[in-house]
Parts: sequence; C-alpha cells; structure tokens
Amino acid sequence: MALPKRRLSKTRGRKRRTHDKLEAPAVSQCSNCLQPVLRHRLCAHCGHYRGREVMVIEEF
Repeated sequence: MALPKRRLSKTRGRKRRTHDKLEAPAVSQCSNCLQPVLRHRLCAHCGHYRGREVMVIEEF
C-alpha cells in the first residue's frame, strides 16, 4: 500500500478541496405566474415554459 513520504500541509489539502463545496440551485421566476422555478424546467404551477403554455395543469 502506498504511503506519502511527507505529510501534506493544511494549505495544500485545502487547495485540493476548494471545488468540493455545495452550491444552491439556480432559481428564477416564471414569466407567467412569477413563481420560483428551476432554470430550464417547466413551471409546475402554471405549465408554462419560455412564454408558452406547454402543459395544462388541472386544479382539483
């Protein structure tokens, strides 16, 4: 099993881990009903995508 010859410094290990963080999903507003919607997704509230009605949402 391979072992490091020298101990890595805290800075070197932290530099390697700079890209391992979580990011919040990009949320925008629906152009029709102004509800929060994930980018490039159909609005679950009104069924619009890019200004067009793609799906008819029935309310019970």
